[in-house]
Amino acid sequence: MNTLHPVVAEVTERLRERSRETRAAYLQRIDSIDRRGPQREHLSCGNLAHGFAACGSTDKEALRSGRRGNIAIITAYNDMLSAHQPYERYPALIRQIARDAGFTAQVAGGVPAMCDGVTQGQPGMQLSLFSRDLIAMATAVSLSHDMFDGALYLGICDKIVPGLLIGALSFGHLPGAFVPSGPMPSGIPNEEKSKVRQAWADGKASKAELLEVEAASYHAPGTCTFYGTANSNQMLMEIMGLHLPGASFTAPDTPLRDALTADVVRRVNALSALGEHFLPIGHIIDERAIINGVIGLHATGGSTNHLLHLVAIAHAAGIQLRWDDFDALSGVIPLLARVYPNGYADVNQFHEAGGMAFLIDQLLRAGLLHGDVSTIFGSGMDGYAQVPYLDDSGALHWKPVDKQSGNRGVLRGTDEPFRADGGLRMLQGNLGRAVIKVSSVPDDRLVIEAPAIVFQDQDEVPAAFKRGELNRDFVAVVRFQGPQANGMPELHKLTPTLALLQDRGHRIALLTDGRMSGASGRVPAAIHVTPEAVAGGNIAKIRNGDMIRLDAVNGRLDVLMEAHELDARLPHTADLSAQHSGMGRELFGLFRQAAATADLGAGVL
Repeated sequence: MNTLHPVVAEVTERLRERSRETRAAYLQRIDSIDRRGPQREHLSCGNLAHGFAACGSTDKEALRSGRRGNIAIITAYNDMLSAHQPYERYPALIRQIARDAGFTAQVAGGVPAMCDGVTQGQPGMQLSLFSRDLIAMATAVSLSHDMFDGALYLGICDKIVPGLLIGALSFGHLPGAFVPSGPMPSGIPNEEKSKVRQAWADGKASKAELLEVEAASYHAPGTCTFYGTANSNQMLMEIMGLHLPGASFTAPDTPLRDALTADVVRRVNALSALGEHFLPIGHIIDERAIINGVIGLHATGGSTNHLLHLVAIAHAAGIQLRWDDFDALSGVIPLLARVYPNGYADVNQFHEAGGMAFLIDQLLRAGLLHGDVSTIFGSGMDGYAQVPYLDDSGALHWKPVDKQSGNRGVLRGTDEPFRADGGLRMLQGNLGRAVIKVSSVPDDRLVIEAPAIVFQDQDEVPAAFKRGELNRDFVAVVRFQGPQANGMPELHKLTPTLALLQDRGHRIALLTDGRMSGASGRVPAAIHVTPEAVAGGNIAKIRNGDMIRLDAVNGRLDVLMEAHELDARLPHTADLSAQHSGMGRELFGLFRQAAATADLGAGVL
C-alpha cells in the first residue's frame, strides 16, 4: 500500500474535524452501554423467560446460562424480490451454524422490502424513499429487546441496506455484519434489452416482445445483474468492511455462498462482548470507512442514490458527510469499472474479471483508499484484496487476487482507467445544486446548452414524444419530483424516450429535482436538484424556451438569464394532492412533513 493520496487525506481530515463534536457524542452514547456481559443479564426473569419461551431446549439452556452469545437475525426476506428470495432458508441455516459452534441465534424481526423494479413508474414508488426510514425504525425496534450480543443483517436492495445500516448504527454498541445472497445468473445481454425498450418507446415493438426480454433479463432468484443501487449497496458493504471479502457477488445457493454465510455467523459471535475480538459496528463505521464508501462509488460509477443514503448513514454515526466531500474526491478517483448501464457487462462479468478484490487492491496500491480501518474480517483493508475459495475438503480459504484484470473491457487498473476522474460529479449554479453521473455519458454530451421544455410529471414526457413534440434539441425539466413533493420517485420511465431522441442525433439532457438512481445511463441528467421546486427552488421558475446550460466539465448548472430577471420571477406552484393520492397517502403525509432536502439525505432520521 502506498502513501495515502493527499486529497483523500485532506478530505478525511476535514470530515473528521467537522464531525468532531457529533462523532464524540455518538461514541460516548454507544460506549456508555455496559459491556461487561450480555444486556439480557439486566432483564428481569419474566423478561428473559419471554425472550426464550419459544426456543428448543438446547437454545433455552444456552440463553438461561447467559455465558454464550445470542445473535440477532434482522431479515428483509420476501419471495417477491428475486434478490431476497434466497433468504428464505437463511434463519434455519444460521441457527444451526450457531448451535454447532456453541451459541444461539434468533430472528429478532423483519423489515419491509419493496422492489423498486416492480413499483417503477407506479403509485407505490412514492413510498420507496420513505421505506428506508421505516426500515431503519423497524431494525431498531427489532433490536430493542436487549436479548442480543450481535446482529446479522439480511438485505440487499435499494433502500433496504441503507435502512438496515442506519438502524444498526442506532444500536452501534452491537457488533454486526451484512449477509448478502448474491446475483442471479446472467440473462440476455443488457444492450439487447435496452434496444427493445427503445423500440417499445418508438412504437416499433409490441408489449409481448417487451415482456419477453424483460422476463429473460429478470429471470431467477438473486440480485438483478445491472449495476444499480442494489449492487452499489453490495459494493459499499464490502469496501466499508461489513461483508466478508468476496461475498458481495458470489452466486446464491452454492457451497461457496453457504460457506461464507457460515463464516460470517461465527465471526460476528467472535466480535461480541462474549467473544475474543469485541468490535461494535459503530466503531467500524468511522470517517475513514465513510470516505472509502465515497471512493468506491466514484471508482465504480455507482448509484447516485448514495448521494442521499451515504449522507444519512454517516449522520447516523455522528459523521457530517456533505456533497462537497463527494465533489472534492471526484477529481482524483479514477473510474475503474464499466458495468451496465455504464458498459456492456453485468456484475457477474465484473466479479469474474476480479471484482471487488481487484478494485480494492488497485485503490490501495495507488494510495486511494484508507487501508488502516477495522472490518469484520480483521484490521486493515488488505484482507479484502483476496478472493474466497473452497479446498478439496470444502473448507473456506482466501487467496490474493490476480494482479491483472480478467477482462479489461469491464475492470481496469489505476494505470489505465476508463476515466481519470470518478463517475459522479457535482453541479452548481443559479438553479441550485445537483449531481450528474458521467460514467457512461459520451464526452461530446458532457456540455449541453438547449431550450427548456417543462414537465410536471414523468408521464408527460413520453406523451409529448408520441405527439411529435420532442424531435429537437431540448432540456427536459421534470420538476415537483423531490422528497417533499411526492417522495422523490425514480424517473426511469424517461430513459427509453430520452435515449431514443439522443440516438437520433438530438442534444438532450434532463434536469430534475427527482432521481434516477444507479440505472441512469447515456443521457446527461442533472438530478437531485436542490432546493427542490416545492421549496421554492429556482427550478420552479423555469419556463418553456429558457436556455439551460448543463456543464459537467466545469460543474455548472444554470438558466441563462440575468440575475435580476431570475430573482424577479415568481416560482411556479403545483397542486400536489393528486401526486400522492394513491397507495399509502396517509403515511406519505408523515414523510413529507419531515423530509429534508436531498443535500441532507432526504430522510427523517
